[in-house]
Amino acid sequence: MESLAGFFLIATPQMPDPRFAKKVIYICSHDAEGGAMGLVINEQIPDVTLEALYQGTDIPCPDGELPALYFGGPVDVGSVFILHSSDYEAQEVLKITNDIVLSRAPEILEDIAQKRGPRHYRFILGYSGWGPGQLEQELAMDGWLTLPGDYDDIFLIEPHNMWKKITMKHGIDISLFGEITGTA
Repeated sequence: MESLAGFFLIATPQMPDPRFAKKVIYICSHDAEGGAMGLVINEQIPDVTLEALYQGTDIPCPDGELPALYFGGPVDVGSVFILHSSDYEAQEVLKITNDIVLSRAPEILEDIAQKRGPRHYRFILGYSGWGPGQLEQELAMDGWLTLPGDYDDIFLIEPHNMWKKITMKHGIDISLFGEITGTA
């Protein structure tokens, strides 16, 4: 199977794991030997704020309203990942596409506070991971729909609308997915 890095995984109504119901995952890396790593991009964390993240550092909190934090998945939930536009250059980034990169660089916090950060970004706690061959097995069971990832979809669609809007953009009514594939 070709790499799905830069693609969305959209949970179908047949998703057997309730933790991923109606989730949109952006795949950051995928290969036969290492498996896959992705970030849920449509689940905000209501109890933890970006302000709290800043308070845990020596960096002053930015002025104004701060964006939400997102729950990226059940793996390593204590780690912070920053999915952001490639207009900002950080040390040690994973280039996913020409427009989107993934970083864990702490200096991005200060640069955002100083208004020198990326144009668009999402702070995400934890990630979703699959061992070699595991994602391919889940795809074969119709638990996920794969669609091309799009910059605007990641950063400009409200999280609560993402699951349906992304699929509708591609002409798919996700609520009818089981009927279309014959697995309802």
